[in-house]
Amino acid sequence: MIINFKNHFLIAMPGLKDPLFKNSVIYMCKHDNNGAMGIIINKKIKNLTIQKILHQLKINIKSSNTLDFKNPVIIGGPILEDRGFILHTFKKKFTTSTHISNDLSITTSRDILEYIANLNNPKNILMALGHCIWKQHQLEQEIAKNIWLTTPADIDIIFNTPISEKWKKSMYSIGIMNILQLTSEIGHA
Repeated sequence: MIINFKNHFLIAMPGLKDPLFKNSVIYMCKHDNNGAMGIIINKKIKNLTIQKILHQLKINIKSSNTLDFKNPVIIGGPILEDRGFILHTFKKKFTTSTHISNDLSITTSRDILEYIANLNNPKNILMALGHCIWKQHQLEQEIAKNIWLTTPADIDIIFNTPISEKWKKSMYSIGIMNILQLTSEIGHA
């Protein structure tokens, strides 16, 4: 039986050397027999904010909007790096929304940006460019090789934890308090 990691975090093991994935936390949006898709939630794009994206798209921000539009845009992954993905908790259906869980959706259409810009007090928004994909059985193989730890996703970590603390807080959420004691070696009986 395959475990479905949709609505879970992948937490990079300390030994993962690839700079993009080192100390990464990936929110898994999809996982089925055809493969998997996720968004890195803790690697920011330097000098790119939600405000700059809205300005580039000529979307005006309502003056009473309290969202910190200076929040950074996240590097979601190496695939389609010019495409925006927005994780959010809105119940509203947008042109390209996919509900991942009862609480969380992902949207890639412009209408969500217009909606966000016109709200008074929007919350729980993470904007990323790009995403990660795994072909059939690739994710399961990487987990078996001890590249990733997994845990059910925590909305507080996604939306309310500082970017620099998400990896550590994700580790703590599964009981790992001393990261230096982890090993990527796999035991075989």
